[in-house]
Amino acid sequence: MFYNIIKNFFLKKNVTKKLATHNALASNEKVVTVGVLVDESYFSQTQQLLDKIVSQGIDASNISLLVYKDKIKKKEEINEPFLTLKDVSISGEITKEVVNDFIKTPFDLLINYYDVNKSSLLLLSIKSKAKFKVGFDTVDKRVNHFIIKSLVENFDEFVLELFKYLKILNKI
Repeated sequence: MFYNIIKNFFLKKNVTKKLATHNALASNEKVVTVGVLVDESYFSQTQQLLDKIVSQGIDASNISLLVYKDKIKKKEEINEPFLTLKDVSISGEITKEVVNDFIKTPFDLLINYYDVNKSSLLLLSIKSKAKFKVGFDTVDKRVNHFIIKSLVENFDEFVLELFKYLKILNKI
């Protein structure tokens, strides 16, 4: 436990340094591929969120999901790619290959579906090669290109607002 406190402290320091030099240039390309980064510590309806995104016209095969979990129960089975604090080093290096592949993928849209500033999630968002990033207003404003004011529980409202503005921005 003490190790996690120290790890979070140094990760937070590392993320703050990266945010200071982070260049958030958005792309004007149409949205075809979508990455979804979800914090399942506070939101467990991941499949319904993905179904709602698919219902807006995005092909399910073009959606990639990465789940962050604070703790994994001993007998818990996880079907989707996931990340825990154990997979991130103090210096911010990610040891899990699936997560590194997610970060290196140049998504047209990255949905940061978390509303709590966790250093490991912010680090993933910053390192992501996504061309356009969307998230909640409670997260550091320098991470996302577009911010939606909503609650995490209201995924219907979030997705409807997102796609309404993507149409206005001529991205879909």
